[in-house]
Amino acid sequence: MIMREGSLEAPTRHPLDWRNPAFYDQAAADAELERIFNICHGCRRCVSLCNAFPTLFDLIDASKSGEIDGVAKEDFGWNVDFPHVMLRAKAIKFRRGESNFRDRMLSSTDRLGKLATIPVVVQMVNKANTTPAIRRGMQKLIGIHAERRLPPFATRRFAKLAPESKTWPVKDGERTPGKVAIFSTCYVNYNEPGIGLDLIRVLEHNEIPYVLVQKEACCGMPKLELGDLESVERLKNANVPALARLAEEGFAILTAVPSCTLMFKSELPLIFPDDADVKAVAAVMFDPFEYLMARDRDGLLKKDFNTPLGKVSYHIPCHSRVQNIGQKTREVLEWIPDTSINTVERCSGHDGTWGAKTEHFETSMKIGRPVFRQMGQNEPDYISSDCPIAGRAILQGVEQGQTPSHARKAHPLTLLRIAYG
Repeated sequence: MIMREGSLEAPTRHPLDWRNPAFYDQAAADAELERIFNICHGCRRCVSLCNAFPTLFDLIDASKSGEIDGVAKEDFGWNVDFPHVMLRAKAIKFRRGESNFRDRMLSSTDRLGKLATIPVVVQMVNKANTTPAIRRGMQKLIGIHAERRLPPFATRRFAKLAPESKTWPVKDGERTPGKVAIFSTCYVNYNEPGIGLDLIRVLEHNEIPYVLVQKEACCGMPKLELGDLESVERLKNANVPALARLAEEGFAILTAVPSCTLMFKSELPLIFPDDADVKAVAAVMFDPFEYLMARDRDGLLKKDFNTPLGKVSYHIPCHSRVQNIGQKTREVLEWIPDTSINTVERCSGHDGTWGAKTEHFETSMKIGRPVFRQMGQNEPDYISSDCPIAGRAILQGVEQGQTPSHARKAHPLTLLRIAYG
């Protein structure tokens, strides 16, 4: 990653040389970590953006020298996610076998989802996840904090509920892809299929043809965050050929979860820079609201909203911000009459499964506290985030605050469906 001094442009990210044996050399990785940490120590402008940076600076300030050379190398492994240099550290740790059962289980979203949504089993799992005594046992045995509210599993998966496709005639003036392939994501498929169904309703209202991506696997983001790059490659090989065929046929590809969009749009092209199919998929991968804004520029998006939403507290998750597409969700929601949008652009503290882990839960809630306060102010009718997991964590934080809230959690696609009526 290259950043020019004084430049406001987004940094240039370079491919990840993860197949090179030197990538897994611990001494070389430590040297690169030290170089980058020293740059961060000399700047500190990012201290308010993520808990990773105060952790680093506290380590430096508490050392004997007050510089990065005073920080023990074993402390370099603190839980952060600086793009690629920290991924390298995680990959080395994973290759050494330093991942536990809990982290491997939580990152196996497809396997977990398929097991948990088996009929009868799903009711038992959901009951267990809301039973205090069982949750205390889960905290003790596998390290999932008893107080973290977990998303329920769906009794019927999105793939079983949604129509496989629907068509309309091609419209004049189409400059963006005039048909959509929906990559449902593990979360929508196994936890909240209603989000995917609302995306379909929005597409149908706007007479946009769509198909569901068939036989999809996890996008690979959970395995990436674990440092398991071989599994990332395996999942890439499962997903990308079919997605590339859809790209070749002129489809835009949409996912309702920012992490999945980011994985296909940005991360996989950096991990597999010579894969032509990966590049083809990245070129047609859209955030849903990014796509809707593009359709509006073509003059083809309907704005016949008939249901006001009142007060909406809307959170922009980190994996949306890093896509550099602007605040497309906020812009679309602001079209809805008699609706006010309170936008909060700050880390919720949840970070995938990180905030559910026993050792990180309290820190997660501390990081999210400013977001909870801002999202809960002025008694909103809805609390919404493009990241459904962040939205769930924010609602928990708001409801546990000093001021009771009547707000309901709803994904922005659900809000748009409600507004269309």
